[in-house]
Amino acid sequence: MKDLTGKKLGVIHAALISTQAVKRYIDEFLPEVEVVHFVDDTIQNTNFASGPGVIPRKNFVKFVQAAQSQHDYGVDVILLACSTFNQAVEFAQPMIPTRLVQIDRPMMDIAVQQGKRIGLLATVPTTVPASERLLRLAAQEAVKDITITTRLCSEAFQVLKAGKPEKHNEMLLEEIDRLSSEVDVIVLAQVSMTALEPRLVDTKVPVLNSGRTAFGYLREYLESKD
Repeated sequence: MKDLTGKKLGVIHAALISTQAVKRYIDEFLPEVEVVHFVDDTIQNTNFASGPGVIPRKNFVKFVQAAQSQHDYGVDVILLACSTFNQAVEFAQPMIPTRLVQIDRPMMDIAVQQGKRIGLLATVPTTVPASERLLRLAAQEAVKDITITTRLCSEAFQVLKAGKPEKHNEMLLEEIDRLSSEVDVIVLAQVSMTALEPRLVDTKVPVLNSGRTAFGYLREYLESKD
């Protein structure tokens, strides 16, 4: 592997919980890279309060401001670690010279290559419309026909917030097993679900998580830069 010492990655979080979820992948894929985090819990809180499919305009403004700050610092690439308002990347990219990446996009690209019937497993209602839209966008750009089967397990997220990660994982593993009989590949809609990865070694169909796919992509991207 190419030595990436001196490279900088900016990560924008809509909630503190995602900083914990991405740490293992930073350590695995980008240990020598300087990582600059921006966290604003008000983004997730107001996204949740607005309901599925509705993103307050002020949150897009906050993303642009955070991305501009990280660009000014000199990062080589910026990752948005929130699935709910992944469209912020598409709005902001024309304004920000630094490359912006949605944490779910590499996962979606892989999924549409692996099968036509794609299962989407989410634990947060507001994530569903954004993840379905990104999946369809990835399929459209790859010229692929897909069907999406979505499962929402809101109870699992509440269990996770209550400090019971094992119960959260068990609930999702049961849903993955049920969904596997209907689809060719499953995508996990939030980075908080990457905690399942060690338990997904013997699934009936491939189960992709945004942490591994995104940071694998970021490694390749940074190695390709002069």
